[in-house]
Amino acid sequence: MNVQAESYQTIYERACERKGGEQALEGLLSKPLSHKVLAQLGDDRYLAEFTRKMFQSGFVWRVVDNKWPAFEELFWHFDIEKLLMMPDEMLERKAADPRIIRHLKKVWSIRDNAIMISDVQREHGRFSTFIADWPTDNIIGLWQYLKKHGSRLGGNTGSYALRALGKDTFLLSRDVEGYLRAHKVIDGSTSTKRSQQQIQAFFNRLQEKSGRSLSELSRLVALSTGDNHIQATQTEEPAHA
Repeated sequence: MNVQAESYQTIYERACERKGGEQALEGLLSKPLSHKVLAQLGDDRYLAEFTRKMFQSGFVWRVVDNKWPAFEELFWHFDIEKLLMMPDEMLERKAADPRIIRHLKKVWSIRDNAIMISDVQREHGRFSTFIADWPTDNIIGLWQYLKKHGSRLGGNTGSYALRALGKDTFLLSRDVEGYLRAHKVIDGSTSTKRSQQQIQAFFNRLQEKSGRSLSELSRLVALSTGDNHIQATQTEEPAHA
């Protein structure tokens, strides 16, 4: 791949110009949580965010957020042990509850992902520690783990959940993908192992030069390109990661 490389400074200066200056741009960036804080999160919160992003996939995020208190109540605040003991008949009844988004296959995935977390707990003690310990210079490996061992966590679902939880990760939003193609970092699907390795290497290089987190860097790349000239908000939308 003949990468048309840009320096970190070039990307940063263009993002500043598009967003109204350095101060305005810095206000749009957020840092990931520390290893210590990530490791202290309850494993139930990981399952909850996986579930939220799973239901938001292909759906209006606001609707899922509005119904979220009912999800928390109906699934015992995502208590792993309780969900593992849930019989099929109860799961099917919960999937039909009008207070949540009724989607049997996605509801079934809640228990499947509880099983994945339980499997990790047996080997690592806590799922939160497993996530916190995962090296960010191979964050695509964590994406692939969630896709392989979890349920419905492929595509962008797993990475968006990790970002929401505070784990340092880049995102393959529309703007980021557009940049990567325009600068010939990739030429195939972003879902292939080869493309993801090339993207990881690109962000690792930027991180080495800048000292910034992957989260900040993918946000900077997105804000330096695409159709987001207008002043953005602190809320990160999927298209402008």
